[in-house]
Amino acid sequence: METKQRRIRLNAGLRNLASSESLNSKKLIQPIFIVEGLKEKEKMDSLPGVFRDTESSVFKQVESDLKAGVTHFILFLIPELKSNSEIPKSFYERSISSLKKKFPESFLWIDTCMCSLTTHGHCGLLHPDGSIDNHTSVKHLSDIALVYAQSGADGIAPSDMMDGRIKSHRSILDVNGFSNIPILSYSTKFKSNFYGPFRAAADSAPAQGDRSSYQIDVRNREDAVLSSIRDKEEGADFLMVKPGMTSIDLIGPIREKTGLPTGVYQVSGEYASIHYLSQNGFCDFDSALSETWQIFSRAGTSYLITYAARRGKEILS
Repeated sequence: METKQRRIRLNAGLRNLASSESLNSKKLIQPIFIVEGLKEKEKMDSLPGVFRDTESSVFKQVESDLKAGVTHFILFLIPELKSNSEIPKSFYERSISSLKKKFPESFLWIDTCMCSLTTHGHCGLLHPDGSIDNHTSVKHLSDIALVYAQSGADGIAPSDMMDGRIKSHRSILDVNGFSNIPILSYSTKFKSNFYGPFRAAADSAPAQGDRSSYQIDVRNREDAVLSSIRDKEEGADFLMVKPGMTSIDLIGPIREKTGLPTGVYQVSGEYASIHYLSQNGFCDFDSALSETWQIFSRAGTSYLITYAARRGKEILS
């Protein structure tokens, strides 16, 4: 399946992400956590400056972020009830459609995974023996991606690392009239120790075992590059390495081999560690964060997902 270059030219927001210019505030993507059933907005001690929003508090947060210069958001939708079979369609529809209606100028990427949905916290569905059921998982994830598109998502961001998910998502989107919706794939996503604060925020830690059977081994460079090549061949429009600082050697090679915009997710553990150093007097937070961003830029990143995107203009100035 070929990538349609036209998809990344459709609007200024996508053109900014795909451009070859140095990292700037228009290339930053802000994560947003929306928690169904949450009564009050929650601060996260593990991620200072980041919050778990209610379905109502998120409007003020996005409004503030837009005023700060953020245009791209990636939403993590956390349902109240866990299920290995049902899609919380009404929650997904409310969360996405209401934000797009109130803030049509925003670009909403929706993280597409099942770790916050399943009872066991894994990114896919399981066989009775506890192993991943890849085929059933991909079908279920594609159904979720379609719900997102029907709800008004601007882009789909699959993070589950199931084999064949990009091809399946692209197919179901195209067949249902959403051929212009781009796919930003977590294409080179390693199994890592740096995801801990995120898993607390998204209520997505595995109840048993780990994710080594579907996330990439950090020792395997060839698998890491091939994973992104495969996703390009299946129809991804944007690629990604994750975590950022432990993957900077792969950004250039992936861009060269695929010709696609390749970005970085500066993950929760990276962000939190800089805060820890700062809070204990070992560094200046803004200066240290800016340093990491400039390293990503030097390595050739096309865009950056970071928990400090809402302070991007200030940090990059």
